[in-house]
Amino acid sequence: MQRFSALLLAEYLQHNTPRLIDVREPWEFDICRLDGSELLPMRQIPDRLALFHESPEYVIICHHGIRSLQVIRFLAMQGIDNTINLDGGVAAWARDVDRNMPVY
Repeated sequence: MQRFSALLLAEYLQHNTPRLIDVREPWEFDICRLDGSELLPMRQIPDRLALFHESPEYVIICHHGIRSLQVIRFLAMQGIDNTINLDGGVAAWARDVDRNMPVY
């Protein structure tokens, strides 16, 4: 597990193509999201573990970085450690990378 700030992730995404998994609720995802991210609400993670063997690397995203960190810790307990946490979540992305992104 790695932890990236929004600025570091923005730079990383210029040269890498991890799969972006947003673990927020649908209503949150409808307000704002990182381009290319896929919605997979936190509560669905245990039933979708096979998804985390489809790509070499995953960025886990939530509102402030807390739910995503919980998901990453759960995945690590399942032997899945090819993850990156977006520290500060979409709130940090809106503040530091995309100031046009809606916030809530």
